[in-house]
Amino acid sequence: MTKLSNTESRKLDDAARAGWLYYVAGNTQDEIAKKLNISRQSAQRMVALSVSEGLIKVRLEHPVAKCMDLKTQLIERFDLQDCIVIPSDAQDPSSTVGLAQAGASEIERHLKSAEPKVLAMGTGRVLRACVEELSMLNCEQHKIVALLGNMAIDGSASPYNVVVSMAEHINAKHYPMPLPVLPRSKEEKEQLHEQFYVANNLKLAENADVTFVGVGNLGLNSPLHLDGFITKPELDELLNKGAVGEIISWVYDQNGQLIDCAVNDRVASTPLKIKSDKFVCAIAAGEEKVPAILGAVRSQLINGLITNEYTAERILSF
Repeated sequence: MTKLSNTESRKLDDAARAGWLYYVAGNTQDEIAKKLNISRQSAQRMVALSVSEGLIKVRLEHPVAKCMDLKTQLIERFDLQDCIVIPSDAQDPSSTVGLAQAGASEIERHLKSAEPKVLAMGTGRVLRACVEELSMLNCEQHKIVALLGNMAIDGSASPYNVVVSMAEHINAKHYPMPLPVLPRSKEEKEQLHEQFYVANNLKLAENADVTFVGVGNLGLNSPLHLDGFITKPELDELLNKGAVGEIISWVYDQNGQLIDCAVNDRVASTPLKIKSDKFVCAIAAGEEKVPAILGAVRSQLINGLITNEYTAERILSF
């Protein structure tokens, strides 16, 4: 972590104080200005800084009626175990703002259980953002296990690993998956899976009490392609075969059926289950992910969903 100068540190201290006065103590910006002996404009900037720097974390606790209605429709139509729908920004309906906070809240609900649980975690941008929103907890009774590795074929690692950074927040025993996302061949994958530590982690992940995953779209902006896990020719093959999405790198079509392809032959992630009796929750939103989310709920690759109202309406429109 970069060491802050004294001036920068004082600035963050003041911002944290202003954020606390506004969000926790319920002061107006005028009241904050008077208490801190600054202008109202300075108080406004400091409150905004407290949020942008992550000094204050804000979550929506009151359910919005429209979101509750969309939640009910999604559960009934796709036979979900549970669903959370958060409000959308009218100016940017596909934005994922608020998704990390909602995901963190749901993850914490399970972490606060006194009964020991195994939580299996995917990887990716949204899940990493959820982890950054987690409160600092002591969860020695739980185990956190990765559903997949995060190494590309050249040995480089994705910056969106979840399990290690999550363990730092919650003080739980954790089990990273020491694997490339896509080994060079099916035979190499099978050899890796036979290793004792890998086999142990795979078994732990397969029998997890609750699972959290992201949903990736398939296209030029696909995380699998952008992060260097598959090549452009491999992406083209997937698109030609009707791929619309991926969950922990398993690729599927619009009906949620896994595609017969070289990528799925090689993928080293924990196998996906259709209609699992355990809670498998996806955290995803945005126009480009609508086909992928729709396929996943159609086949029940997932039975839980955290999304926003725009995405929920688009899914229900099909």
